[in-house]
Amino acid sequence: MTTDGIEAVFLETHNWGKAAKFFQALGFKLEFETDHSSGQLRNGDGPYVFIAEVPEDREPRTRIALKVPDADAFRPDPAVEVVTPFTETHWGAREMTVRDSDGRLWSLQAPAGS
Repeated sequence: MTTDGIEAVFLETHNWGKAAKFFQALGFKLEFETDHSSGQLRNGDGPYVFIAEVPEDREPRTRIALKVPDADAFRPDPAVEVVTPFTETHWGAREMTVRDSDGRLWSLQAPAGS
């Protein structure tokens, strides 16, 4: 089984409000906002963008999550280094972390209970 493209982009920012307005100006719609300076936006049926504010002394990071339809059926090639196996998240998905040949970490996301 393979991945099904990009599921989500996770962005860290120093200013949640400005970041959300930027994506809204690009046509993204706010799906929800939390009470701790973060929220989720989406443009049509595309991947969602989750933005979270981090302290000024921390460098903002970007993480891309690739979509996996069924975590239980997913078997990565032995050449893929699995850093963390699929685990349940607090936002209702299962997530695995893998490392590519250049050392970058990638998240794989599947629906919860899959």
